[in-house]
Amino acid sequence: MHYPAEPRFSAHERKHSQRYLRELGSSIAIYVLLLLPSLIYGPDMAAGAAKTAVLTAPMLGFFLMIWAIARQVQRMDEYQRRLTMESLSLAAAITAAITFTYGFLEIAGYPRLSMFVVWGIMGSAWAIMGWLRCWAAKR
Repeated sequence: MHYPAEPRFSAHERKHSQRYLRELGSSIAIYVLLLLPSLIYGPDMAAGAAKTAVLTAPMLGFFLMIWAIARQVQRMDEYQRRLTMESLSLAAAITAAITFTYGFLEIAGYPRLSMFVVWGIMGSAWAIMGWLRCWAAKR
């Protein structure tokens, strides 16, 4: 059986990929740097605007992650963008199905889960969809 050669990335694609990794890595670093003091100091602070600001400060890094991802999607060609959007759409549908199902299980007495779980499900579903699509394309 003949397998096609692995795709070779152009200098242009490598340059954009490196830029994306720098942007995403920087935003993750900002998120972590803001998350640690938020978790350490935020819970014990008196209720009020300062506590709210400290506890939500990590979202700056999160919004920068969204910005980095959006920029990378804009840099993609139409085919890559289509595959990415299809994977993300399927991941959103999977996340909706899982969280909706679990909502019924909570009514049945299962423990309430934090909203933080939703992003974990979404990110995992997106990664799995991307991996499955790459695996299927090689077959």
